[in-house]
Parts: sequence; C-alpha cells; structure tokens
Amino acid sequence: MTKALEGIKVIDFTHVQAGPACTQLLGFYGADVVKVEMPGSGDITRQQLRDVPGQDALYFTMLNGNKRSLTLNTKLQAGKEVLEKLIKDSDVMVENFGPGALDRMGFSWARIQELNPRLIMASVKGFSEGHSLEDLKVYENVAQCAGGAASTTGFEDGPPTVSGAALGDTNTGMHLCIGILTALHYRNKTGRGQKVAASMQDAVLNLCRVKLRDQQRLDKEGVLKEYPQYPHGKFGEAVPRGGNAGGGGQPGWVLKCKGWETDPNAYVYFTLQGNAWPNICKAIDKPEWIDDPEYNTPDARQPKIFDIFAYIESRFADKTKFEVLDMIRVFDVPCAPVLSMKEIAESVDLRKSGSIVEVDHPARGGKYLTIGSPIKFSEMTVEVTRSPLLGEHTDEVLTGLGYSKEDIAKLHESKAV
Repeated sequence: MTKALEGIKVIDFTHVQAGPACTQLLGFYGADVVKVEMPGSGDITRQQLRDVPGQDALYFTMLNGNKRSLTLNTKLQAGKEVLEKLIKDSDVMVENFGPGALDRMGFSWARIQELNPRLIMASVKGFSEGHSLEDLKVYENVAQCAGGAASTTGFEDGPPTVSGAALGDTNTGMHLCIGILTALHYRNKTGRGQKVAASMQDAVLNLCRVKLRDQQRLDKEGVLKEYPQYPHGKFGEAVPRGGNAGGGGQPGWVLKCKGWETDPNAYVYFTLQGNAWPNICKAIDKPEWIDDPEYNTPDARQPKIFDIFAYIESRFADKTKFEVLDMIRVFDVPCAPVLSMKEIAESVDLRKSGSIVEVDHPARGGKYLTIGSPIKFSEMTVEVTRSPLLGEHTDEVLTGLGYSKEDIAKLHESKAV
C-alpha cells in the first residue's frame, strides 16, 4: 500500500509531548521518522510516570509509535559528524530545544542550509520569535494561560482553569505538522527548504478565536447575551468564564442523570439550539413551549435559562446518560453523554475506527493502548506500530547512512552512539 509521506525522511530531535506528537503524525502517514536520543537516557518521558518498573512509560510509548530510535551524543565530534550525514540525507528536522541550543551545538540555520538547502527545519516554541517572553520556559499549562484558554475556562465564581486536553502540547504539534506539510508542498514547487515554527501560545490562541470574537463584541456592546451572566449578572472589561455555556451562541449546560451521586460522570451535555427549539420541546415533553412567546425565542429564554435547564434535568433524573441520549437523539437535538476516560478506553466504536489502538510491546510484557490517527482516509489505511526501544535502530540507521560495520563498531567504542 502506498503511503502519502513514503520516502520523506524526518529527523525527530524532539522530546516530551508537542514535538513527538507532531512527528508521530508524520510517521502515521508514511514518513521514516528517526528519533535522535541521548545514549543511556533518551527522551525524559521514557522514565516519567512509569507503570511498569524499569520499562518505557506510557507517556513515551503513546507519543512515539511509528518511529525508529537512534542514540547519538552530539556533544562529541563523531556524533556531530553522524548528525551532519543525517541532515544531508533527510527532508525534515523537527526540534523543540530552548532558544539557541542548536546554534551552540554547531548547527545554526545557516550551517544546516549549507549541508542541505532542501531541508525543512521545524521548531516548537513557547512564544513567537521576537516576543517579549520568547525566552520564557513553556509547558502545557503555561501555554494554556498565555494563550487565553485558562482565563475563559471554569465558572464565574472560581479561578481560571486549565483544560484536561493538551491544548498547549499536542495541539501545537498538530499545528506544526500542518506547517511541515505546507513547507514540503512549497519545496515541491521551488526546490527550497525553509524554517517553520509553531508557538504554543499561538496554537492555543488559534483554538480560542471565538473568545477573541466575544472580546470584540463585549467591547462594543458591554454584554454577551448568550453567556450565563446575562441578564442578571455583571460583565467586566474582559470575556468572563462561562461555565458550560456553548461557545457558538447556542446556550448549553451539563445536566445530571441517574447515578450522579456516585458516578462523577453521570451527566449529559444539552444544548438549547435555536433552530431545534420545536424538537427540543417535544423531546422534553413541553410542546406548549413551541409557540409560547415566553419561550420560543432565545431572548425570551435567556432570563430563565437555568430554570429551563433545571426542568430538563428533572426529566432526566431517573434515566442514565445513555438512556437520555437514546431518548433525545430521535428528535435530532444536540446532546452528548459525558464520557469518562475509562469509557473512552473501552469504547468499541473508537477501537473499530482505529482512534484507539492496542499495540504489543516486547519489553512491557503485554499490550498498551495508544491513540491512532485522528484523521481518516478513503485511500489509505494508517498502521500504528509500537514505540522503539532506546537505540533500537541505531545500527540500522547508521548502515543506511553508509557506515560500515567497522565504522559502526568504532562509533560505539567512542560512545558517540
């Protein structure tokens, strides 16, 4: 089977999450991704949050499938020479070092262009180049705060709240992957490589564009009518935390279902979508609200929005979240169960679609779950392979670069690999 990125060679000079998430996507779609790691230790996530003593942690395995591992000490001259050969032989290099780290290593952008003018140099950064906070060390929650997500998440009477979704890390990796694919397409037209960068702040902000929309509306009108603060609460100068209100102008809320007293996820998300109002009324057994001027427009409903939700919640009190879903879906009303990670992990649907994949690992003593391709194709099946052991493919990669067995033995003796 032909894979879209077959023949594209990628140097994965990344660690932790944002960069590895990017390169794993490239590996999913057929690129030959060589993960460059320090001998003896490797990516720090191999050791973080271990569930099997002495073996690669799930943090590593779930972000580094579909790759080969090359151990390389670039502090040694012999290691630098291997990296030079790798750069000459590759199409893309992805890195997420701190500012200036590659320059100090002897691999400035100018030097990389000398070695391979067609190479695409892709970088994960905390902030865009030239930003006043460019040198600030950034990780997931820092990015969520700096990108506007935390200030708009949570409830009005609580503090800013970070999301459980990796908006700063994996999200930035996906943005960088888009940039790399765009640069490859550009290279096909011009023959030239280029630098590509995705900042974590920018990637979070890109997912918060509706909040920037709301900020501009708030500046002009002083209120945001679809937020739960309207009409009884007060608005300040900035977009407030809206709890579980919908971000697209459709009021919604998380409602309790049967079993909520003992199950923290016995809830459904219910939306009072304007164009679905007649069907909503039928679904909740309130047909008289369809034409009632006290209820049949968003402006009429907003002052009593929580009374409406309370009524709907009472209708769900004796039904599980899945029973509620079955009851509501026939009316084509937006509604979803709040799924726990245990329910996600055991989902037959997600396994059938390849969104969750079970993979064998030779050193962990069994299978582990990992995330498959979030994108599906009609002409290409994505094969998910296990993460590599540290240095597992070192000799194989070196052989591909033209090193003889004797040369490889010398590199091992010198501790360069």
